[in-house]
Amino acid sequence: MKVKERSRSCIKHVKIRKVLRGAQTRRMPHKIGFVVVSSSGHEDGFSARELMIHAPTVSGWRSPRFCQFPQEIVLQMVERCRIRKLQLLAHQYMISSKIEFYISESLPEYFAPYQAERFRRLGYVSLCDNEKTGCKARELKSVYVDAVGQFLKLSFHQNHANKYNIYNQVALVAINIIGDPADFSDESNTASREKLIDHYLGHNSEDPALEGTYARRSDYISPLDDLAFDMYQDPEVAQIIRKLDERKREAVQKERYDYAKKLKQAIADLQKVGEHLGRYEVEKRCAVEKEDYDLAKEKKQQMEQYRAEVYEQLELHSLLDAELMRRPLDLPLRPLARSGSPRHQKPMPSLPQLEERGTENQFAEPVLQEKPSSYSLTISPQYSAVDQLLPATDPHPKTNVAGAYSKTWSYREDALLALYKKLMEMPVGTPKEDLKNILRASIFLIRRAIKDIVTSVFQASLKLLKMIITQYIPKHKLSKLETAHCVERTIPILLTRTGDSSARLRVTAANFIQEMALFKEVKSLQIIPSYLVQPLKANSSVHLAMSQMGLLARLLKDLGTGSSGFTIDNVMKFSVSSLEHRVYEVRETAVRIILDMYRQHQASILEYLPPDDSNTRKNILYKTIFEGFAKIDGRPTDAEIRQARRKAATEEAEKQKKEEIKALQGQLAALKEIQAEVQEKESDAVKPKNQDIQGGKAAPAEALGIPDEHYLDNLCIFCGERSESFTEEGLDLHYWKHCLMLTRCDHCKQVVEISSLTEHLLTECDKKDGFGKCSRCSEAVFKEELPRHIKNKECNPAKPEKLANRCPLCHENFSPGEEAWKAHLMSLAGCTMNLRKTHILQKAPALQPGKSSAVAASGPSGSKARSKIPTPKGGLSKSSSRTHARR
Repeated sequence: MKVKERSRSCIKHVKIRKVLRGAQTRRMPHKIGFVVVSSSGHEDGFSARELMIHAPTVSGWRSPRFCQFPQEIVLQMVERCRIRKLQLLAHQYMISSKIEFYISESLPEYFAPYQAERFRRLGYVSLCDNEKTGCKARELKSVYVDAVGQFLKLSFHQNHANKYNIYNQVALVAINIIGDPADFSDESNTASREKLIDHYLGHNSEDPALEGTYARRSDYISPLDDLAFDMYQDPEVAQIIRKLDERKREAVQKERYDYAKKLKQAIADLQKVGEHLGRYEVEKRCAVEKEDYDLAKEKKQQMEQYRAEVYEQLELHSLLDAELMRRPLDLPLRPLARSGSPRHQKPMPSLPQLEERGTENQFAEPVLQEKPSSYSLTISPQYSAVDQLLPATDPHPKTNVAGAYSKTWSYREDALLALYKKLMEMPVGTPKEDLKNILRASIFLIRRAIKDIVTSVFQASLKLLKMIITQYIPKHKLSKLETAHCVERTIPILLTRTGDSSARLRVTAANFIQEMALFKEVKSLQIIPSYLVQPLKANSSVHLAMSQMGLLARLLKDLGTGSSGFTIDNVMKFSVSSLEHRVYEVRETAVRIILDMYRQHQASILEYLPPDDSNTRKNILYKTIFEGFAKIDGRPTDAEIRQARRKAATEEAEKQKKEEIKALQGQLAALKEIQAEVQEKESDAVKPKNQDIQGGKAAPAEALGIPDEHYLDNLCIFCGERSESFTEEGLDLHYWKHCLMLTRCDHCKQVVEISSLTEHLLTECDKKDGFGKCSRCSEAVFKEELPRHIKNKECNPAKPEKLANRCPLCHENFSPGEEAWKAHLMSLAGCTMNLRKTHILQKAPALQPGKSSAVAASGPSGSKARSKIPTPKGGLSKSSSRTHARR
C-alpha cells in the first residue's frame, strides 16, 4: 500500500509539475503579431504595412515629404495582451526627436483612431540625433512597459535636422511588440497559484537555487523574440531556428538531454548561417538597385549553394524534415477581426471611469546613447492614498476625500486646503513608493478641482499643484518623472480653462501656466512649450485661441528658443498656420511673434514664409510682416521708398530748373555783350549814312521811330521779329521754341540755326562721330546708313554753295544768299518741314516780303550774324555763337 501511495504521489507530482511548466510557458512574454490599422501618411514605396515584416532587407515606414507633425501610426495586435516590451529600430538619418506611445482596449465602430480620448498615453522616448556616427548607424531602442490593450498608437514628433534629411521626414525601420496574453497577466493570481503548488509539493518558494533560471522567471524573454534576431537573420533560417528551439524545450521536458544538446549546437550554427545569408540578401538587393544584375545573380547563386550545403549537413543529424523545409510566413498578414465583433466585446468603462481608475504612467528620461538601451515605462495602479492622509473618523465631509466630491463648494475648497496641509507635514523618510502613490492621488483630485467652476476652488487647486511641484517633490527628493507626471496630467486642463467664459478665470489660468513654465523644476522638462505650439483647432473658442497665442508670445520672451522646448521650426510652423485663423487678434499676435523671431534669427525665418514678391504682398498680413523685416534690418519700407523717390524726383526737377535758369542767365549776359558790340558797329555805320541822305530819306531805325542806341532792343537778330515781349527771358523762350530760323538738335538738344544744322551734326554735336557726309547731297547721314544711302542714290543732289542753298529739313535746293534762308524758312511757300512755322504763323500774320527784307537787311541776322542761343539744358551751339566777319 505504501508503494502504491508513493507511486500515486509521484505521478501526481509529475502532473502538477507539467501543469506548472505549462502555465509558466504560457505566461512567458513572447513576440506579438500585429497589423497596421492606419497611418497619417507615407512616402511612395514606404507604407506603414512594411512594419509588419521583419527581415534584413525591409525598408520600413517613411513619412511624406515636408509633412506636418506629429505623424501617427495605429497598430492592432492579434489579441488583447499585456505589453511588456517595445523595440524600435530607427532610421539612420530620418530620426524623430521624440516618439509617444498610446494604448487602447478597442476602437469605436466608426473607426476614429485619432481621437485622443480613445487612447491612454503611456509616455515617450527620445531618439539621438546620430551626429556621432555621421548618420550611418541605426539606433535600436528597447522600451519596457506594462500596459494592457489591443491597439497601440505611435506618435512621431519633429525630425532631427541634418544634411541628409532634406525633406524633413521621419522613418521607422521596424517595431517589435513583446507581451503575453492578458488572460495570464494577473500577477497576484498567478503568484498565489504558484505558492499553492509549491506548498503542495513541499517546495520552498524562496529557494535560491531556483532563482535566475528562466523556468522560474515570468519576465524572461527569449532571444529569438528579440528584434535584432529577425533584422539580421535570413527569414527562412530564423523560422527553422524557432522550430528547433521548440523541439529543444520539448526534449528538455522529456529529459532527452543528448538530443537537446545537438539541437542547441545546431541553433548556434544556424544563427551564424542566417547572418551570412542575411548579408548576402542585403548585398543582392543593393546590386539590384544599382542595376548590377551580374553581381545580383552571383549573390543569389552563393546563397542557394550555401543554404543547400548547410541543410544537407543538418539532415545528416536528422534535425530537419519536410515540415521545417517549408517557408512559412513570418507574421500573420490577414486582416484581424475588430474588437467590436461579438467575440471580442467586453463591457468597457467610459472615459470618466478610466480617469477615476487613475492608471498613470511614467516615461523615460531622454538619455542619448549609441548602443541599444532600455527605458522603463512603468504603469502603476492608482491607490486611494489620499484616504490614508486624511482622518476617516471625522463625520464632516470636509475632512475626508468625500469633501472633494461634495456639492457644496466650500467643502471642496476645504478638502484641498486640508490636503495641502497634510502634504506639507509629510515627514522626510517616508517610503518613496508611498510618496509617489500619494502624489498621484493628489494630482487626480487636482485635475478634478481645476475643472471646478467656483473660482476659490480653482485657485486652491493651483495652490496645491504649485506646492507639490516646488516643495513636496524637492523635499522628498522624488525624480523628475514625478514632476513630469504632475505637468502632463494638469497642463491640458489648465489650457482648456484659458478659454473659459469668465475673464477672471482665463487670466488666472494663463498666468499660472506662465508661472509654472518658469519653475526651475518644470523648465528643464520642456513640456509646456510643446503644448503651446500645437496647431489651433478650427472649432476652438476665440478665448482659447487668443490665450494660447498670448501665452506663446510671453513665454517665448521668457524662455527663448534654446533648450526650452521652443524651436524655430515648431514656433514658425505654428505662427504661419495661425495667420489664417478667423480671429483678427490671433492673426495680429502671430505677426508679432514672427517679427520677434526675426529679430533673433534673421534669415532662417524666411524659409517658413512665401517669397517676398508683389503677389505675396497683396496679402496685408504678409505685407506687414515683410515691411516689419525691413524696419528691423534698417532697410526702408516700400512706402518709404516711394516717398523718397517722389521727394528725389521733386528735388531733381527743382535742381534742373535752377540749373537751366542759371545757364539761361549766363547766356543772356553773353547775348547782351554781342548785341552791344553789334549795336556799336551799327551806330558807327548809320551815322555816315545819315549825313549822305538826300531828299529827306530816313534810316530804318528812324523810320521805325527807334533811337539808334535802342535799335536791338526787343528784336530777334535771327528772324528779325520785334516784340515788346522780347525781354531777356522772352527772347530766351523765343529762341528755344518759336524762332523759325532756329531748331533743336535731336541728338544733343542744343539750339542751332537751321542753315548750319548740317555743319553742327558733322563737327559740333555730341554724336558727331556717328555721322558722315554724303558726297551726293552734302547732308549729314548716320554712318551705319551711309553706304546704303550712297548706293541707292535716292537723295536729291546738292548744288554748289554759290549757286544754291541746301535745306537740311526738306532737302531742297533754293536760291543762294543769306536773305533766301529767311524766305525759305519763314514764308508760306517755303520749307514744308519747318515745324515751328505753323505755330508762328497762327500766332501773328505773316510779314510782308518787302518789310521782312527791310527789317532783315537792317538787322544783323540778314548778314548771317550768329549769337549764343539758349537750349533747354543751357547748352550753346558753337556755330551759333560766332559772329560773321562781314558784319
